[in-house]
Amino acid sequence: MSADGQTLFSQIPSVDTLLRDTAFQPLLETYGAPLVTQCLRVLQQQARDAIQQSQSLPAWCDAWAQAAEAQLAQGQRDALRPVFNLTGTVLHTNLGRALLAEEAIDACAAAMRHAVTLEYDLDGAGRGHRDRAIADRLCELTGAEDACIVNNNAAAVLLMLAALATGKEVVVSRGELVEIGGSFRIPDVMRQAGCTLREVGTTNRTHLKDYRAALTEHTGLLMKVHTSNYAIQGFTAAVSEEELVALGREQGIPVITDLGSGSLVDMTQYGLPAEPMPQKLIAAGADLVSFSGDKLLGGPQAGIIVGKRHLIEKLQQHPLKRALRVGKMTLAALDATLRLYQQPAKLSAHLPALRHLTRAPQAIQVTAERLLPALIARYGERFDIRVEPCLSQIGSGSLPVDRLPGYALTLTPRNGRGGELESLAKAWRELPEPVIGRLSDGRLWLDLRCLDDEEGLLKELCQ
Repeated sequence: MSADGQTLFSQIPSVDTLLRDTAFQPLLETYGAPLVTQCLRVLQQQARDAIQQSQSLPAWCDAWAQAAEAQLAQGQRDALRPVFNLTGTVLHTNLGRALLAEEAIDACAAAMRHAVTLEYDLDGAGRGHRDRAIADRLCELTGAEDACIVNNNAAAVLLMLAALATGKEVVVSRGELVEIGGSFRIPDVMRQAGCTLREVGTTNRTHLKDYRAALTEHTGLLMKVHTSNYAIQGFTAAVSEEELVALGREQGIPVITDLGSGSLVDMTQYGLPAEPMPQKLIAAGADLVSFSGDKLLGGPQAGIIVGKRHLIEKLQQHPLKRALRVGKMTLAALDATLRLYQQPAKLSAHLPALRHLTRAPQAIQVTAERLLPALIARYGERFDIRVEPCLSQIGSGSLPVDRLPGYALTLTPRNGRGGELESLAKAWRELPEPVIGRLSDGRLWLDLRCLDDEEGLLKELCQ
C-alpha cells in the first residue's frame, strides 16, 4: 500500500475517540451506546473501502457525528411507513388493504393500553372464549348461529377443510379452483388440510348432476368458491348455493362457501357492483361461509367464518384454531368495525374503504384542479401536467372486472424520455412520506380517489 493510502487510513478516528467527542453525546442519549458503536464501525468500514477503491476518504469524514446521525435515523425508521396511495387501487394488498375507521383505531389503541376481557367471562369470573362477543355481533348481522375468527380468509378455508374433511373428499367445480395472491391455491390448501380434491364439471360449465355424480361414501364436503379475482364470461353455467344446499341436505353432506372478499351490505345501494353477501348465503342454507375482514368489510386483517353452531364448535375445538387465532388488537378493531354496520346510515361516512369506493368523480376532479397549479409550478418545466379522467379499481380480488370512474393528475416528460418518469417515481418513493402512483402509457398517474390529505401531499411533492 502506498504512503498516501497509509496516511488516509491513519485519519480514520477510533471508535473510542469518537464516542468521547461531545458531538456524539446527543446520539448516545437518543440511541444508546451499543447502536452508536455499531454504526461507527460500519462507517469506519465504509471509509476503508473508499480508500481502497478511490484512494480518498468519503466527504462525510469531515463530520462523523452528522454521518452517524443520518445512518442511525435511517436504521430506526419505522418498518411500516405511511404512504400516499395514488395508485388507483383502493384495497391495495401491498399497501395494507382497507384503512380502518377512527372508531376501530381508537378501540385498538384502548386494547393496547389496558387489560381487557379477551378470554375472561365477567359473569362467571372465569375463562371465556375470545371470539364470543364478536361472534354474537356477527350472528346478529348475518343471521348465522355462530361465528369463528382467524387471522385471514386463507386460514379460514384451511381450518374448515382440516376440521371437517381430513381424510375425505371435497367436491369443487373446476371453474372455482382459484389462485389468489402469493400462489395460494385451493388444491394446495386441500392437500395441506389432508383432503382429497374431487373436481367436477368443466372450466366454464358445471351442473348439479356433476356434483351428484361425484358423491361417494368418502365425500366430506361440498364446496363453493367465489371467483372474486377473475370472471368467466360467455357460454357458462354454474350451480347456485341454493341448489347445492338442497343436494347437501338430501345426502347429509355440509356445504361450505369461500367468499374471499364478501360484503355485509348491498353494494349496489352505493352505486357499486353487487358482491355476494354472507347473510344471503346463510339464509340460503349454507352450513359455513368464510370471508375477509380487511377487504370490502373495511376492517382489520381477519378471516371470518359464520354458520351452523355444531360446525363452528368443531372449528373452535380443532388444534389449528389456536395456531390461527387472532390477538386482542384485531378483535377490538373488528368489533368496532362491525358496530358501524349496526348503524348503516352512517357507514359510508365512517368507513374509509367505503368512502373511497363511493367518492364521486366530480369531487375527485375538483381536488385535481386545486392541486394542478402547485404541481405545474414545481414540475412544469420538465413535465406536461394535466387533469385526466381515469378508471380506478377496487383491488384485493374484489370485483375484478369492474372499474370506478375518477380523475388523476398525469405527468408526461417534455423531452419524451421514459427515464425521466422512472427517476421521478423513484424520487417520490424516497420522500419522508412516499408518494406511490402508477406508470402507464408513457405517463405517471396520480389517481386521487384515495387522497384525504391534500396539504400533506403538496408538502411532500412541492417542498
